[in-house]
Amino acid sequence: MSAATRKKRKSAQSRKATTHRRSKSKAKSGPRWVATVKTVSTFPPEGLFTKDAATIARSLASKKVSPKGPGSGMRMLNYFINRGGRGLSATRRAELERAKRLLSQRIKHERSRQENGRARTA
Repeated sequence: MSAATRKKRKSAQSRKATTHRRSKSKAKSGPRWVATVKTVSTFPPEGLFTKDAATIARSLASKKVSPKGPGSGMRMLNYFINRGGRGLSATRRAELERAKRLLSQRIKHERSRQENGRARTA
């Protein structure tokens, strides 16, 4: 047996060992816990997550949608992406990931502004 053949066999065996399959009992169970989560703290506008990344980031950073600041908006966006799971198309997921990057930049900018303000007053 050649070295290349052995390598192919070994990689195929290691893939089989790491493959995770859902058991049938798990698949038949009721709705996931995230489906029952209700929140009264924030209310993103209807259809917000279907818009472009810049609009999503701007809206989630606003005090009207996220009273506790853009960090709260980031958590909402992450929660939506995680909850959407496999149901999101590749283009929609990419747009939401882009919104996460924009929102993250906004959070960093806001933190640096706050730190600069504190340094000047000290």
